[in-house]
Amino acid sequence: MLRPTAFLALFALGACSPGPSPEQFHGHTMGTTYSVTVTSYPQAVRREAIQSVIEEVLEEVNRSLSTYDPRSEISRFNANATTDPIAVSHGLRAVAEIAREVSMATGGAFDITVGPLVQAWGFGVESSSAEIAPGPAAIEGLRTVVGFDRLKLGPDGRSLRKSVPGLQLDVNGIAPGYAVDLIAERFDALGVHDYLVELGGEVRANGRSPRGRPWRVAVEAPLSGERKPYALVELDSLAVSTSGDYRDFREVSGRRFAHTIDPRSGAPVTHGLASVSVVHPSTAFADAYSTALMALGPDAGMALAGRLGLAALFIERNASGSGFKERSTPAFDRLRRPLR
Repeated sequence: MLRPTAFLALFALGACSPGPSPEQFHGHTMGTTYSVTVTSYPQAVRREAIQSVIEEVLEEVNRSLSTYDPRSEISRFNANATTDPIAVSHGLRAVAEIAREVSMATGGAFDITVGPLVQAWGFGVESSSAEIAPGPAAIEGLRTVVGFDRLKLGPDGRSLRKSVPGLQLDVNGIAPGYAVDLIAERFDALGVHDYLVELGGEVRANGRSPRGRPWRVAVEAPLSGERKPYALVELDSLAVSTSGDYRDFREVSGRRFAHTIDPRSGAPVTHGLASVSVVHPSTAFADAYSTALMALGPDAGMALAGRLGLAALFIERNASGSGFKERSTPAFDRLRRPLR
């Protein structure tokens, strides 16, 4: 199974409001849950066909991208110590291409080769439960096999190559979003155009909700002990993803470490940013960019989001430790609706 999305920060509002009775699908996958709501679909399409699309996509993504399954394609790629080109599926190649684009745009703040560092800090598939943080020498040693520029995309469009044998891929910061996009793509091909797909907190919405208007989705307040909405966005042919430090963290030597590792330093982030939400036409890109902006922090992250024209909301803890302050880009503000 894929590592569960660490920031279950979004939930749909109004999905059960008065209007046409929607079809709903729920289940478990990738160590988390999924929820799909379809408002309407062509008469020629049966409910069973929609269910089959969901199940087929999730099986396909797990078979290709699950770092929890030693038989998956990505696990076999990681176990292969060759630096020769390795033929890969369309899914793994597509995720690598998206990751590389975001890595380059963010100066390496997003990196799918960061897995060894994630595990060293007590997160990930083979993480240690030891209550000792890795020292500088250990971190520097791991960084010799980490770096998005060490993963080479073959010019044939069908292969990947490691420039160092020890390089490992961990796509858990992008795979849930990619799965949501793939479900949406298959829905569109089936003629299903009014839907909301949520997987582990990654959300993509298209068309109209049961209320006959664009879907409204709440960004959750970054609170570890309760779930409450913080902001509301209206989505049509858009996705939203949130990265935060308030659900997945651990205590090491009396210090609290968030699961977000900055690939540039090799250590967990230490700034006061509690969460970042990104709205984007692609769930995979929203997923990757929210992770990158979380690593960059409130100032550098906000500046980059502005330069890239991203729709982003930054929620930062007050220095007093009580309450939050926020910053958002104009693109996010245009999608925001009153919370009521």
